[in-house]
Amino acid sequence: MTEKQTVWLSAGQSGKKIGMFIFYIVLIVLAVFQILPLIWLLFFSLKNNQEVFNTPLFSLPSPPRWENYVKVWVEGNIGRYFFNSVWITTLSVIFTVLLASFATFAITRMNWKLKHVVLGLFMVGLMIPVHSTLIPLFSFFMKMKLVDHPLSVILTNIGFNLPLTIMVLLGFYYSLPRELEESAIMDGCSVHRMFFRIILPMTSPVIVTTAIINMIYNWNEFVFVNTFISSDQYKTLTVGIQNFIGQYTTDWGAIGATLMISILPILFTFFFLSDRIVEGITSGAVKG
Repeated sequence: MTEKQTVWLSAGQSGKKIGMFIFYIVLIVLAVFQILPLIWLLFFSLKNNQEVFNTPLFSLPSPPRWENYVKVWVEGNIGRYFFNSVWITTLSVIFTVLLASFATFAITRMNWKLKHVVLGLFMVGLMIPVHSTLIPLFSFFMKMKLVDHPLSVILTNIGFNLPLTIMVLLGFYYSLPRELEESAIMDGCSVHRMFFRIILPMTSPVIVTTAIINMIYNWNEFVFVNTFISSDQYKTLTVGIQNFIGQYTTDWGAIGATLMISILPILFTFFFLSDRIVEGITSGAVKG
């Protein structure tokens, strides 16, 4: 290697290091801007009204008022709303992922005439605005006597999340080798047994991904719950926060504590399982 080539190589390596340094600086700045609102909300939830309005935004509360959390959990009925969010979200996720797996298996692994039409109908669901369906859905649930019933929210969550879930599953299902199914059929395996014993376990990475995505969407759902549910018995945390704000208009620390409780499950889920989301989405990108 000549001296000129050595100089060019050294310059290229230096430029690469500078580029990576700038790239990481940009990422750090973006991360700070993402974290600052959460820190502010935590400090906000530990203050009283005087500290909220008379101290700087990011000042530490003195002393921290953890009783705000006890107050909203006991007096604000947040415990019931939290429990409702948990079981409604769990049921919605389970049935959405299971039904989407059924549909994706039938579309990608079975031969029938209308499978492309059915896939197109599911994809059309991605383009339907949520708000345009509120009146028809409310009228339908009124006739079915499901207004103010959690089943209305669960069915709506499933219906609107199916297209996105199927779209995520498609790439992974197309990448599965056909030889697995052929071997299973030759061994006398039925379609149902092949799906539950072979296909479903193999798609566990993308199932985890779709479950996390559905969990985030369902947990944060506000419009459907606010439209279909009116009694406190079935309200979820998002709508319960709205009622709590109306009830404790001047207690800003309690409002902050309520908001903090509502976002903690999503934060922990995404923090510990964010790599599974990327893994599941990219696992079907390359066919093997």
